[in-house]
Amino acid sequence: MKYADVIVDAKSDKVDRPFTYACPFDEARVGSLLKVPFRGGRPRAAYVVALFDELPEELEGVQIIEAAELIASESIDEASVTLAAWMRRRYFCRYIEALACFAPAGSPSKQGRARRPEPIIDASAEVPPQLTDEQQAAFSRIGEALDAEGGVFLLHGVTGSGKTEIYLRTVAAAAEAGKQSLVLVPEISLTPQVIGRFTARFGEDKVAVLHSKLSAGERYDEWMRVKNGEATVCVGARSAVFAPAGALGAIIVDEEHETTYKSDMAPKYDTAEVAVKRACAAGAVCLLGSATPSVVSMYRAREGLYELLTLTERVGGAPVPELLVADMRHELAAGNKTIFSDILHTKIEQSLAAGKKTLLFLNRRGYSPFISCRACGYVMKCEDCGLSMSYHKSTNSAVCHFCGRRRPVPALCPNCGAHALKYFGTGTEKVEELTRAAFPEARIARLDLDTTAKKGSAARILKDFGKGKTDILIGTQMVAKGLDFAGVDPVGILAADVSLNIPDFRSAERTFQLITQAAGRAGRGAEDSLVVVQTYAPESYAIALAVKGDYEEFYATELLLRRSLSYPPFSDMYRVTCYAADREAARAGCAGLADEIVRNLGGGERHNLLGPQEAAIAKLAGDYRYCLYIKVAPGMRRRYEALLADLKRRNNTAEGAAYRMVVDVNPFSLV
Repeated sequence: MKYADVIVDAKSDKVDRPFTYACPFDEARVGSLLKVPFRGGRPRAAYVVALFDELPEELEGVQIIEAAELIASESIDEASVTLAAWMRRRYFCRYIEALACFAPAGSPSKQGRARRPEPIIDASAEVPPQLTDEQQAAFSRIGEALDAEGGVFLLHGVTGSGKTEIYLRTVAAAAEAGKQSLVLVPEISLTPQVIGRFTARFGEDKVAVLHSKLSAGERYDEWMRVKNGEATVCVGARSAVFAPAGALGAIIVDEEHETTYKSDMAPKYDTAEVAVKRACAAGAVCLLGSATPSVVSMYRAREGLYELLTLTERVGGAPVPELLVADMRHELAAGNKTIFSDILHTKIEQSLAAGKKTLLFLNRRGYSPFISCRACGYVMKCEDCGLSMSYHKSTNSAVCHFCGRRRPVPALCPNCGAHALKYFGTGTEKVEELTRAAFPEARIARLDLDTTAKKGSAARILKDFGKGKTDILIGTQMVAKGLDFAGVDPVGILAADVSLNIPDFRSAERTFQLITQAAGRAGRGAEDSLVVVQTYAPESYAIALAVKGDYEEFYATELLLRRSLSYPPFSDMYRVTCYAADREAARAGCAGLADEIVRNLGGGERHNLLGPQEAAIAKLAGDYRYCLYIKVAPGMRRRYEALLADLKRRNNTAEGAAYRMVVDVNPFSLV
């Protein structure tokens, strides 16, 4: 009889530890999925994390219950268990939350039929193009690593330089060696186009797809296709990093700088970080690609932790688009009160006449960002989050973009009773309305979270744009990432300075990336193209250097600022949040944690603590929130991990705890 330590699927800090069961199944191994009786209730799923031939001495004389069932088809491998244990330490999550990342969604089909995602991109077989000298040099180095013990590469290639072709060649080389690859994209909206490229090269049967817009049944079957080795490559959003590729050859993270790679729910993992960890453990290649690498990734490459590969020229000698700044202060002074600068309006008219496509980018969805009373100054806010609610004209409702709460807009001000509620600011829905008024003959579509809620809608919008059925495409950051369509001229960035005002030390980096990425959608062909950057802050170094296309100067400037303030990459930034139904309990809990840190790690750590402070979102789902930010120096990480894990366990398992504690490592938003 074997004995197994298992992690039971029970989402509670009080049972976040191994439980020992007798295991009568000879084929059981670390990673096996069992069904076990648990605390008198119905059998629960549980993953084996350790096996013993004999009962440990400390359990002698204790009644040991026997596991009820082994589910071999949904078991995971030992490497996944090891990675889950690392995730538990790194991201302060429960063990079962980390293990669940590797498990399939859904269940087997009762009818026994295959459930495949609908083909939504036309993909005819394609002949691989000739590589440029730069592409060949980069791919040769990756090929050497595939043949050896793997490696981590940062592929810094300007937009249009052919990074995707290197991804395709890497997958092909891994497949020739009998290995599988994972290809990650930052947005589900990009997945269809990427799937099309890989399907055209490898065939539909060799490409699996994993993302949250699939049904649970489709995700289950695609997971099984990867596990059984039927698929050569798995394409998906961040969760695809956990796909069960047994013989892993490569993990590719496209647009590695994107914030969507950071999970905002437990476990709050960083996809690129997990990809690097998984690839290194498997002796595989991890390829991080971007035209605007994150400051942290570039720093790691310059420090030798990653190997840097560069592509400096567009494939086929395609011209780099011209970037032109439209100072909206001057436009307003000249009497132009529209959302379009004179140069952008003129260029769109010329584009329509020439049968070209226009892309308009604004990183703010909805009709208006907030609703306010002009009589008393009242602003409609979410009861749960305390944030301003955005107006959505299509549904005549106020929506909280953080928690999703939706309310009808009252006719009168709830505060003073005046008939003076007005909608302020501009979102993509309002841009669409104004664009239709300005260009009534144009065929216009919008791509944002509101228009892509229905399954397959994003793919259809992009397909129509690619085929020329849409003249003007308006969108949020979904349109700024990786899209490759010919004939786009111009690209209009309507409010380039929106992201500069976000209270985050990365706001300049985010602005530089968004402008550069959005601009990169233009000029995907032999013709010249124009990008109009509309802003009220043209003097910002982030905007000026993005327009100039100077990544190196931006990186050097940003690194100097980060070093002086000990921000990442010179530290890890931890956010410790205390949630409580009582505001004072949350505040006192956060203050107490700061005192505990200083008491345990020394007074010298006090200058690395920012706060305690009320969170930017002061109330969420009925709980008040206070935050403590910690700059964790590289040499202090282990000590902070141990201390915060212990504080979290003790507090969150205490009877009648006054608050709940959550830790987020390197959050991509300080809100």
